[in-house]
Amino acid sequence: MSTGQVDKAFAELREIFGDRATTSSVHTMAYSRDWSPRYREMNDLPDIVVIPNDTQEMARITKVAYRYEIPLVPFAGGTGMGGGAVAWKGGIMVETKGLNRVLEIDEQNMTVTVQSGITIEVLNAELARHKLWLPHQPESKRACTIGASIGCDNDSTFGVRYGKILDCLLNAVIVTGRAEAIRVGQRKASFSSTGYKLLDLLVASEGTLGTITEATLRVVLLPEAREVRGYLCRCLNDTARGLERLLGSGLAIESAHANCRNRLHFYTHSYRERYGREPQLPEWADAILFLSFAGDRDIVAFNVDKATRIMVDEFNAERVGEQELVEGWWDSKHRLEFVPFKQKWPDSQRQKKFGAADLGLPIGRLEKGYLRYLQIAKKWDQEILGMTIYNESPNKATASISFAVFVDDSSQDKVNQFYQYVREMSEMAIELEGTMSTYIGDGDRLGGFNQFEHGPGLKYMRRIKRIFDPKNIMNPGKKFRSRWIEYDQGAHT
Repeated sequence: MSTGQVDKAFAELREIFGDRATTSSVHTMAYSRDWSPRYREMNDLPDIVVIPNDTQEMARITKVAYRYEIPLVPFAGGTGMGGGAVAWKGGIMVETKGLNRVLEIDEQNMTVTVQSGITIEVLNAELARHKLWLPHQPESKRACTIGASIGCDNDSTFGVRYGKILDCLLNAVIVTGRAEAIRVGQRKASFSSTGYKLLDLLVASEGTLGTITEATLRVVLLPEAREVRGYLCRCLNDTARGLERLLGSGLAIESAHANCRNRLHFYTHSYRERYGREPQLPEWADAILFLSFAGDRDIVAFNVDKATRIMVDEFNAERVGEQELVEGWWDSKHRLEFVPFKQKWPDSQRQKKFGAADLGLPIGRLEKGYLRYLQIAKKWDQEILGMTIYNESPNKATASISFAVFVDDSSQDKVNQFYQYVREMSEMAIELEGTMSTYIGDGDRLGGFNQFEHGPGLKYMRRIKRIFDPKNIMNPGKKFRSRWIEYDQGAHT
């Protein structure tokens, strides 16, 4: 990509979009990084930033990128932790939040159709007027858009009941790397057995196949009541076994998260601010299981009572006595209600950044994974923050795990050590018959190295990309190449 190509592309985009296309460094700097750990002096500036307002405008941008063979990268909330929205090859950055309209709320068929740049919080505020909600709720919902949730396949607070974004997604419109707008999926039906499941390909595609501009999603009724409880357990495996037992009993559990005792202290920042002390936990408790129950009040009351009896009687758990601790945790996970002028992030976040290996492990290997995490973090001199287990498959215990650390981003060497930590943790996940990533995605960290997980299948993925994106302009440098991890390209073919 030459300077001349960029200049010609910008001239065309400026003629079409006016002030909605810019090369000003004041604007490009705002899109130079996401929340992935990287050296604080490091910035990846796009050459051009454009804000489209509909699918047709997105197609016009893509035609320009196709003509001049310039990279095109979609940008949403910027809260991703894998470098998926970083334009490290330059090119055109598409600010998708111009695609922010609700197109239809179909109460009769329980669906909503939106543009992809609407944030989940704004969408749910609109749905609430109709006593509906979209249960896909990542912690980043104030910034996270529908398109980003599809593109990254992020986790949701309520995954154990409603699943991930694909469980809500009915169809979507994508502008491919050929500048063609196509709708994939099954209209407003919940499933289909015709054709190939192209809709599924969009989930976790990170903008490498095209840019998502619209989506139709299944919504549900707002619950009448909700209760949250916490249970202290002797080990992480007990949290998984307990959850399987609760689900097997027929209880309707809305959310289920488990923490090691280290990670719990990350989520109790507001508790410390309110009470001036750390929560008191018994020495024997190495894990804590948080559950929420929602629905009609009498059903919720029954579920809470039955769940407590099962956890206490069958798993020797202890209900968290300080409900303020539980509510404070829920404030940070779902309500996003913080003490005024205080965030949930510890003050050390000003000096070091949150980083994580986001592995999926079989639920019987949580303790083994936790011990390996402690060893690998120590080997690469990572400050251990703790382990959180999300459950993202409806009505079954699953392990989408955040193995979190604090990263000193003032040093390039420290950042490089973090990615060596991610590499070794990823290798451990495959060794334990799991997966390298469950909610962050490949981004610019696992690309190519993910051949260790997919083997020859990665070749077929490359071929699929070429069909959608023959000139490799759609978010290049993601999925198939890593900036951070060295790997032998021929070792796992």
